[in-house]
Amino acid sequence: MKKIITLLLIFAPIWAFSQTSSVLEVYIQEGLKQNLGLKQERLEIEKSVENINQAKSNFMPKVTFSPTYSLAAGGRRLEFPIGDLLNPVYSTLNQLTKSSNFPQVENVNQQLAPNNFHDTKLSFQYPIFNTDIRYNLLIQRDLVSAQEAKKRVLENEIRYTITIAYLQYLQTLEAQKIYQVSRSLLTDFVKLNEKLVSNNVATKDVVYSAEYEVSKLDQQVAILDKNRQSVQVFLNYLMNRNFSTEIIADTNLVNSYTGISTSSTQAQEDALTNRQELSQLRTNIKVSETAIKLQQMNSIRPQAFVGGNVGFQGFGYTFKNQAYLVTQIGLSWDLYHGYEKKSKIQQAKIQKNILDTKLEEVKQQIQLQVLQAYFELEAAKKSLITTQDGTKKAEKYFKIVQSRYRNGQAIMIEYLRASDEIITARLQESVAKYDILVKQAVLAKVGAVK
Repeated sequence: MKKIITLLLIFAPIWAFSQTSSVLEVYIQEGLKQNLGLKQERLEIEKSVENINQAKSNFMPKVTFSPTYSLAAGGRRLEFPIGDLLNPVYSTLNQLTKSSNFPQVENVNQQLAPNNFHDTKLSFQYPIFNTDIRYNLLIQRDLVSAQEAKKRVLENEIRYTITIAYLQYLQTLEAQKIYQVSRSLLTDFVKLNEKLVSNNVATKDVVYSAEYEVSKLDQQVAILDKNRQSVQVFLNYLMNRNFSTEIIADTNLVNSYTGISTSSTQAQEDALTNRQELSQLRTNIKVSETAIKLQQMNSIRPQAFVGGNVGFQGFGYTFKNQAYLVTQIGLSWDLYHGYEKKSKIQQAKIQKNILDTKLEEVKQQIQLQVLQAYFELEAAKKSLITTQDGTKKAEKYFKIVQSRYRNGQAIMIEYLRASDEIITARLQESVAKYDILVKQAVLAKVGAVK
């Protein structure tokens, strides 16, 4: 009873894993959640959102506290002999009026660079009308949408890459099974030849030849095992997991193909609707349109703002009789600068035309991709039928040759050729089965079908 409970505890997670969703879909979702490339794209989106917040902040008033203190020595000086000019006159006036109403004045010898001077102030500025601020916010919002579309493009690519890698993993396992079955047959063949040698019906060379064929199969199995481990590492890399984590094999996946449920025309229309590359281009076109409006508005409208300074200014930090207030109303209007404004508008329009052309090109490329993927999937289905028929015939041929060899009516070369043909036929059938799933994944990728 304890052993049964222990087995249930061991296999319960695997059973639950397979019941809740297909293994492949679980791996895809894990990749979409943990892939490092996607995490970078999410951070890029967060960064773009902060650009929106920065653009919004330009609508608010800007207040700056900017104290300065200056010490100076040397440099240019202002020298003016005001005393030499006025003192004789003042002395004469004092004598005539018999008073001291006209004091003596010293010559001016003032250092131009202010020494022990401070300017402690709060500056504020508020835009009343600024087209740059308004359209920059619209552009930043569209750029976030473009970044999100770029992320969805990467998600589609990761979904496809994980699917293809997982199919390669399953196909490698199936190929190993095919070689193992063939090895079992060849092992029996070795034993049969040993009996023939012991009964003096055949010479020792037939045993050596059969054992050599077994060793060749072992070599192929070793190569496949190396390939399986490589795919396992790559799958774990895509899901940002430990490279040695085991991959669960869903052996039923190869039989899950249900056929194409749409026509080639409908597949193209769906792709043109769902492909995020087109969404990204359309968003970039919208950004270009906004840039055109920005340049057009800048060419006919001024920018206006209010602002000012309040604080203290003077020699020494006394703050006594040093307070001051300055208010400003500003207007900036570029009336003429050659043909710069027209050139900027034309440049923005050219950029939009480039993107429009690119959009049409990508649409045609997507339609071409969908058609190619659709026809390749149809061809893969037909190829599977052919390979299945070939496997049946190879198996029948092998059974006949095997029976003849046991009865001494066939030579060893015939037996080995029949054995090689059945291996080749089974491998081709395996490749054809998985090729359908691969072509289906390609169609899902180019058509952006989940």
